Amino acid sequence: MENEKYNILLVDDDVDLCALLGEFLEGDGFTVDTLHSGDKAVDTLLNTNKYDTVVLDIMMPGMSGLDVLRTVRAKKQTPILMLTGRGDDIDRIVGLEIGADDYLPKPCNPRELGARIRAIIRRTQQLKSAAVVHTELHGIVLDTGARTATVNKEVLTLTGAEFNALSLLMERAGQTITKQDMTQEVLNRPLEAYDRAMDVHVSRIRQKLSAVGVIDVIKSVRGVGYQMLTTPQPQEQ
Repeated sequence: MENEKYNILLVDDDVDLCALLGEFLEGDGFTVDTLHSGDKAVDTLLNTNKYDTVVLDIMMPGMSGLDVLRTVRAKKQTPILMLTGRGDDIDRIVGLEIGADDYLPKPCNPRELGARIRAIIRRTQQLKSAAVVHTELHGIVLDTGARTATVNKEVLTLTGAEFNALSLLMERAGQTITKQDMTQEVLNRPLEAYDRAMDVHVSRIRQKLSAVGVIDVIKSVRGVGYQMLTTPQPQEQ
């Protein structure tokens, strides 16, 4: 992986920051394109499958990063890493709920950004090269080769992070998986202080399962993590 070129789209209205981050990422082995408006980002992303990961700033004039994310997610599952203002917890949570794979607060360390991008790509590559597995529980059928999830033949549209989280929970049904372990295995990074990413991903999975009639199969274990139940039962209030 380290010797292969991966294509990154960097979207931020801060031209100087784009130049700085782009220069570092190219020096780190990536091929980088930059855009400075949300409208151009949407037009580009809806008309190409070129990019392995998108780095998207949330706070942009005109069409915001959240609007870009919402529009792209309706059509594409390209991995998207948000750049958010430090302390903007609401934007981070909303972004994850809309379908971002992960986030990084600004100002960010370029080395950390490169590491996060590699984590996303590594996860994608590992799943592509893994043996095809069909997992079924509670009427949920996962095909790890095709990266599809269905319930009674109805397709569940999941982001990459959501698919990985659901796959892990189903694979270890009946076991409690800590948030630390889930973050490492699903996002390929350590759990950080005040990190809500995994909570939001699991919440979105629950919502999507509930919409197709699969309710109360993922249990929250307070202060620890999550468990896929082998038998559905009401969750604790």
